[in-house]
Amino acid sequence: MSGRHRLGTTMPAPEPAVRFPTREPVDFVIVGSGASGGILARELSTAGFDVVVLEQGPYRTAADFSHDEMVNFIQGEMTSHPGWNDPQTFRDDPDAVADANANGGLPPALYARTVGGASVHFSGNYWRMRPLDFKERSLLGPMSGTGFADWPISYDELEPYYTRVEWEIGVSGEPGPFDPPRSKPYPLPPMPVKSSGVLLEKGARALGLHPQAAPVAILSQAYNGRPACVHCGFCMGFGCEMNAKSSTLATVLPQAEATGRCEIRPLSTVYRVDTGDDGRVDQVRYYDAQGAEQAQKARAVILAANGAETPRLLLMSASSAHPDGLANSSGLVGKYLMGNGHSTLHATFDEPVNDWKSIQVTRIIHDFYETDPARGHYGGGGIDARPLLNATPLMHALTETGMGTPRWGKDFRRDVDFGFSHHVAVLGSTTSVPLERNSVSLDPTVTDDKGRPALRVTYRDHDDDLAMMQFLQDRGEEIMDAAGARRTWREPVVPQTLLAHLLGTCRMGNDPATSVVDAAHRSHDVPNLFICDGSSLVSSGRGQPTLTIQALAFRAADKIIEAARNNEI
Repeated sequence: MSGRHRLGTTMPAPEPAVRFPTREPVDFVIVGSGASGGILARELSTAGFDVVVLEQGPYRTAADFSHDEMVNFIQGEMTSHPGWNDPQTFRDDPDAVADANANGGLPPALYARTVGGASVHFSGNYWRMRPLDFKERSLLGPMSGTGFADWPISYDELEPYYTRVEWEIGVSGEPGPFDPPRSKPYPLPPMPVKSSGVLLEKGARALGLHPQAAPVAILSQAYNGRPACVHCGFCMGFGCEMNAKSSTLATVLPQAEATGRCEIRPLSTVYRVDTGDDGRVDQVRYYDAQGAEQAQKARAVILAANGAETPRLLLMSASSAHPDGLANSSGLVGKYLMGNGHSTLHATFDEPVNDWKSIQVTRIIHDFYETDPARGHYGGGGIDARPLLNATPLMHALTETGMGTPRWGKDFRRDVDFGFSHHVAVLGSTTSVPLERNSVSLDPTVTDDKGRPALRVTYRDHDDDLAMMQFLQDRGEEIMDAAGARRTWREPVVPQTLLAHLLGTCRMGNDPATSVVDAAHRSHDVPNLFICDGSSLVSSGRGQPTLTIQALAFRAADKIIEAARNNEI
């Protein structure tokens, strides 16, 4: 299978600006082209290094995207492997046998397989972490039975890179009352407020809370040669046909290719990273578009494949020199998986809301961001209002499960018609405590069509995370009631079995015994192997990690370039 896909058809991939021979080493191979991989590719190639980006998904462009709900949601075209069956298994207990059907057939680790990665189909919410997120262990003390730890870097050190992301890719917003210090304003004004934002503001202000404009990686005005958002309503789960969403596909990857030093190889599924007799990485093995085995020689390798695929690849790269997996002398590769907690409240109003229009989120509430001991549990988070899956007609009909709603007949049709135009969802996004039992590992019995061990997810939310989800759901109901909701109903707060945020599985730290990479994202074990994606995070933040992942990528690129120029790689 080759090319890129649209509605089940095959289209030719763009001709690469440069092609590197596989048997001659390039300076860097980057595995993954998403939020972090795209930035690293741009930074390294513009610095004069030869870069090959290996991406398991096809090379789609804005012209290939559509509003087809069957293709995007039901068939999972962007999240399924494009060439073969690649199952995942799930269990909530490390002593249980994982099951490929435990999640109703849905993959427990949800991510896009396409050039640009999850930045192509995400909703674009772009919160910064705060200074406390980097040192909560010192502020609050230990949490028994967890891997609760401080980061080896501070907010102040990362702040210039937060600003760099916002200005280089294009983020719309304005500072709110609880925002951390910043060195520059947002480059673009906030997106226009939509109905759900107006209602969230109304209810929040009635309760003495402080709603603010949501920062989003979507253009409110034309910026850097890209057009402004047209408010089509198809953001979450869809690629942007206008290139107004600030994905790496629309921003840094074209700039990387324009250098003539970066080759993006789509439909290239990596299955092993090899090391030579000197203990250094020397090549990356992958299946090409035809399913044939290939290997790209490299002087250094950067894994940016996401917090599930990166540890999977390290574990599949076990050898006599690395019997427990590459870069895994600590035994922590794949451990401390964090997914952020989420809870959902639904509300309907007497008057039409029509929240299917425009982007998902225009207003947020961060009054509950910090941990408050008076709550009786760890954790904090944010609240937003949005249509959620009710933004698109088919998914609204399939998920319209309001209290007492029938599942068929004229009453079902009545409720679906009413709900589509009168519905608002309130989402609570929270912390996720790092637990060693929560992990990504290799399934011992289930394999994909190429014989690779299936990705096995073991996960159960900490009780404090569940309590914080419930706390934010309670506040969401109070806000909607204060806004004049006609009716509210809740989705049960239960341990999560589907994770779209995949964090912490190759954590950063100064001690090789308790971390996988150092503060510069270099493996403690292999000097020319770097890991920079959601797996590097030490703590989860409060629910929207992509901006932090990209800030870390810009910082990592500076560190890697400096080391390479000093012949330290």
